[in-house]
Amino acid sequence: MNAIEMAMKMEQEAADFYAQCAEKTENPIGKKMFLSIAEDEKHHMVCAVHMNEKKEFAPLETRPIEDMKRIFEENKQIMLERVSPTTDELQALEMAMKMEESAIRFYRNAAAQTKDPAEKAFFECLVRDEEEHFSILQNTHSFLSDTGNWFMWEEHGIVEG
Repeated sequence: MNAIEMAMKMEQEAADFYAQCAEKTENPIGKKMFLSIAEDEKHHMVCAVHMNEKKEFAPLETRPIEDMKRIFEENKQIMLERVSPTTDELQALEMAMKMEESAIRFYRNAAAQTKDPAEKAFFECLVRDEEEHFSILQNTHSFLSDTGNWFMWEEHGIVEG
């Protein structure tokens, strides 16, 4: 299996994983986040198929981080309710972060190994998107694990004593 075929497999598995996470998540923002990332992974899979067929790929129209900012902005009120996460939701985020880290390593290596400029650009695009997914997941995990400190960190607040 070559790197492009492996990318197709990894992206399909990731899309399926995030769709399952969305189904199981009760938190409406978490659900939207997982669905958004699942859509990104589906797009990556289609791009990998195109690369495998020696066609051009089209990067995502919006960056994953921009999509999440929009989701959070549209759901600010829900976030302020500070819904407690379930252990399963936190575990899903932890699994997702590990999956993204693994994908980032694989795609960086694939970009370094290929001599084809189009493939290199494709893998570098995947690295960028997967790094953003990781950041989103990590930030969400921080928010759900310790909401008060997350708000302080996000707002760059200074505790005076």
